[in-house]
Amino acid sequence: MKAILCKEHGLPDSLVLEEIASLKPTKNHVIITVMACSANFPDTLIIQNLYQFKPTLPFSPGSEVAGIIKEVGEEVRHLKVGDRVLALCGWGGFAEEVEVEATRVFPISSEMDFVTAASIMYNFGTSFHALKDRARLQKGETLLVLGAAGGVGLAAVELGKLMGANVIAAASSDEKLLICKEKGADFLINYSKDDLREKIKEYTNGKGVDVVYDPIGDKYAEPCIRSMAWKGRYLVVGFAAGEIPKIPLNLALLKGCAIMGVFWGQFASLEAAENIKNILTLADYFLKGQLKPHIYKYYSLEEAPKALEDLMNRKVIGKAVVILNDELRNPKVSFTQKLEKQVLEVERTSSGKILFADFDQIKEFVGQSFDYTEWLEVNQEMINGFAEATLDKQWIHIDEEKAKFSPFGKTIAHGFLTLSLSPHFMYQLYEVKNAKMGINYGADKVRFLQPVKVNTKIRMTAKLIEAVEVPNNGLKMKIEGTYFAENNPKPICVAELLSVIY
Repeated sequence: MKAILCKEHGLPDSLVLEEIASLKPTKNHVIITVMACSANFPDTLIIQNLYQFKPTLPFSPGSEVAGIIKEVGEEVRHLKVGDRVLALCGWGGFAEEVEVEATRVFPISSEMDFVTAASIMYNFGTSFHALKDRARLQKGETLLVLGAAGGVGLAAVELGKLMGANVIAAASSDEKLLICKEKGADFLINYSKDDLREKIKEYTNGKGVDVVYDPIGDKYAEPCIRSMAWKGRYLVVGFAAGEIPKIPLNLALLKGCAIMGVFWGQFASLEAAENIKNILTLADYFLKGQLKPHIYKYYSLEEAPKALEDLMNRKVIGKAVVILNDELRNPKVSFTQKLEKQVLEVERTSSGKILFADFDQIKEFVGQSFDYTEWLEVNQEMINGFAEATLDKQWIHIDEEKAKFSPFGKTIAHGFLTLSLSPHFMYQLYEVKNAKMGINYGADKVRFLQPVKVNTKIRMTAKLIEAVEVPNNGLKMKIEGTYFAENNPKPICVAELLSVIY
């Protein structure tokens, strides 16, 4: 079989591709035919002999795989030949076969593809353990994620939103922050040009952040601890930026905060039952479509050293995945190409909304998503005005005293008031050069999923699902709008909006 080998410790360019003997399983182990293996930051450390675990030379890097069981060793009962599985192997994954202890192998459903399966456990397992078990993140708290466009960082952004937190994403470029925003980040910090502490102060109204998720360390650690709220929790996840920071412990005293280590591998070993519960919860999130890894790029086995090099150079947004079966290669546009298309080929106004040059460019955009709009607060004055205009004066909308005793505890907005804000939101997302006029004429399908209480902030994101020419030189657009309320990861409304542009 073919394998990428580390025969001497060093950088990725020292790795070699060689033909080696096929593997045979030892007791309590299985052999997996590897279909996909993701690249993770510890892989870049282990080949330099800088990681906690130090396998004997020669070895293959690659710690997270998905594939099909080829053989099982003695006393393996819960797995059989032919099972589709994912595994946390520690190393050995950049090869056509890998031997893994059976307790570190998990069956996957037929609905989950191998690329996704090879991309979820390390990043999402680490981040879920960090936020749930260590920080005990609560709905409504503020979470700051450093290195937010990296593998574990992007997982923390997505999980933080799912858990109901207000998420501040910090990364080193605007391009990286675009994907953080797409994953639901409420606020963005480009720490290559923004003042980290000033932005935190601005976004939290001076209160500070409740939880800091830090996989990068170095010079960013101390200013974040200085910007923590009372009784905050600082999660030490890794040191991808280089230096291990030396924190003045008087800051922990003054802030009443906790500095907490996150070592998911040890947690999985020492608290296996709790880890299994986390894995099952994550699997449910993925099967429901509530979480989805972003794939930066696919690499062949021969290109695996390049994947590690891209990780070390901080080029990777989300996940880099090594593919060992050509049928898994996605024929569609890669995430990198899609991002370049949105950033480079589609012009934007000074406010950040997309500026389409013509109808042809709109048609090319079909299937792609717009950004999120700004937050808009639905206040009582707005509700009263809508009730007056529509003659819909139900007490739950306008009688503040009576509404206190309702199940909501306060007045709620009309469902169609939420929908009526669509033109306002759409104007924040795009405009068309030289368009004479645009007509928003309603919605094709609407689902109101949750009520909007008074003084709730809402926003919308959208996806262009159809653009067809109509008589009189017009273009009909069908846009899927999804509306969210602040501090709530679930949509409040989903609608197919209809617009015609002339």
